[in-house]
Amino acid sequence: MVEPVVAIRPKAGAADVDADSILNALGTAVVVVDDANAIVQVNSAGEQFLQGSAAHLKGKPLAELLPVDNPLFSLIEQVREEGNAVSEYGVTLESPRIGRHFVNLQATLLADDEDLVVVTLQQRSIADKIDRQLTHRGAARSVTAMASMLAHEVKNPLSGIRGAAQLLEQNSSPADRRLTELIRDEADRICELVDRMDAFSDSGPLKRGAVNIHQVLDRVMQLAKNGFGRHLRYIAEFDPSLPPVYGNRDQLLQVFLNLVKNAAEAAPAKGGEITLETAYQQGVRFAVVGTNSRMHLPLRVSVKDNGPGIPEDIKGYLFDPFVTSKPNGSGLGLALVAKIIGDHGGVIECDSQPRRTEFRVMLPMADPALAGGDGEDS
Repeated sequence: MVEPVVAIRPKAGAADVDADSILNALGTAVVVVDDANAIVQVNSAGEQFLQGSAAHLKGKPLAELLPVDNPLFSLIEQVREEGNAVSEYGVTLESPRIGRHFVNLQATLLADDEDLVVVTLQQRSIADKIDRQLTHRGAARSVTAMASMLAHEVKNPLSGIRGAAQLLEQNSSPADRRLTELIRDEADRICELVDRMDAFSDSGPLKRGAVNIHQVLDRVMQLAKNGFGRHLRYIAEFDPSLPPVYGNRDQLLQVFLNLVKNAAEAAPAKGGEITLETAYQQGVRFAVVGTNSRMHLPLRVSVKDNGPGIPEDIKGYLFDPFVTSKPNGSGLGLALVAKIIGDHGGVIECDSQPRRTEFRVMLPMADPALAGGDGEDS
């Protein structure tokens, strides 16, 4: 059962800070709307839920974030008509902006101002998100171990096989030469696959610094528009106040180029769209496995496309190596993305349905002292 949230309007002064701290400490999203259903207050969990900062959300009508036929609106109207707190359980909130959530809702009038309604939204499956992050990191570690094994145990014998085929080719008939060429080509193909796997191998500590993620995304869009995604429409929804990411510029470029390339391949040839979005989410923290510490990941970068969506049978294994829905895909791209984001101490997750697939990457913020860096520690 969802416990009621009591909204208090404190006196001006230090009490304001205390009330805000209490609201922001709650894991439940709290949103206050006025008589026009425009947002007048939102806590940190609400910022995360609605995919935006409080400064950006305040004054924005709920109808811009959710379809007007959503059950949340009828719940708010019922509260205004009856004057009593109303709760509803197992409600689906869905929109292109916030994705799809299964929540418990409660709405009540603010005691000191009956024009204001306080809405609380409690997620029903927080544990599912944590499990997904552990799965993604486990997949990245398994690929790292596999890459190390392949580099040592596969490439050497392949080199011997290719050399033997070249020797046989010198004295072979035209018919046999086709077979030796087949052996050489297949050996080269396997070596190329192993070389791609080398990207997963550990190469020492990651060199990181302050990275302007918008410069990275601008570069990705430029490459896409002039290459593999020239037929698509691009939408950039950037938060200009976003602080620098603590990361490696080249690796982050590789991550988002991979995600945008996947989105371009999924988007329809006619009317295809890719949206790149950034936001600051103050309340996003994740527990670090095996310790008592928590990671602060306030920077979110989303890559969205309007393609058919990811098949249900591979959604749960999307970041595992060799899992792909592409006829000629290797299934290594997203596994590599998961590894790089894990190396950055970040989190990646995916929400997909027909005509709306979103990959969300949450990353740490750089120390202000590093601002203006080039992506590598000195």
